[in-house]
Amino acid sequence: MQGLWVTELQTPSLALSCRVIKTLHRERTPYQELAVVETEAFGRMLLLDDVIQTTVKDEFVYHEMISHVPLNTHPHPRQVLVIGGGDGGAIREVIKHTEVERAVLVEIDARVVANAREYLPEISCGLDDARVEIRFEDGIEHVRRLRDQYDVIIVDSTDPVGPAVGLFSREFYQNVYHALKADGLFVAQTESPFFNAAFIRRVQRDIASVFPVTRLYLATVPTYPGGLWTFSLGSKKYDPVEVDPQTIAPLPTRYYSPEVHKAAFALPPFVQEILRPGEEEELF
Repeated sequence: MQGLWVTELQTPSLALSCRVIKTLHRERTPYQELAVVETEAFGRMLLLDDVIQTTVKDEFVYHEMISHVPLNTHPHPRQVLVIGGGDGGAIREVIKHTEVERAVLVEIDARVVANAREYLPEISCGLDDARVEIRFEDGIEHVRRLRDQYDVIIVDSTDPVGPAVGLFSREFYQNVYHALKADGLFVAQTESPFFNAAFIRRVQRDIASVFPVTRLYLATVPTYPGGLWTFSLGSKKYDPVEVDPQTIAPLPTRYYSPEVHKAAFALPPFVQEILRPGEEEELF
């Protein structure tokens, strides 16, 4: 943070700065540096290691798209796991689906949840739902020890650096496959098509080596690098592209809709090019 501005170095050559009205909280947790600030442009903002995680202005885009696309692809999503996502935004969207019987949040850092409850109540408001179970543990280990447990797994992780690197490995996708039921599916956030093309290509390749159905879809999140964001989906059976929009029940959403569900998979040519085999580069 610099003076009255918070600045995230999004890539070695790109930064995003927002004017800060007030720093609400800052601490060093056992895992990372955490801060909550009030900004003029995006309202309250959560940062981890000085990287923007979510803001009250644009969080709905990311949380709706990472949640409703998989949950409306699976016809009966009763058992749902969210890995990461300690702010509670994905959980808030998951429990909008009345068919969900149990939503498990596995977050390694309890301080993220505590601060989200205190400073981001509009995002964390679903955490107290009776169907929600919160577990403070490593998501990688959680899925490694399970078999045939979940209908849908949502990997709402930080960027693939440090401890989160393991959430983007082929071994992890294999463990996710085993933790899912026979017709289960999962989705993960997979960074920017403008700045992380080789990473996206590698993730899609690894997911395709494990799951028979592999898809990439897009959403626009202003505070994330490049603004355009990707999500990678792996499914044992159901294809999100084949979902009939007319079968999607209406939900209280601000970005996601049946039409957006379909349109999100219409990839621009430059994104289609990313999915073609190419030379491997650094992970991130």
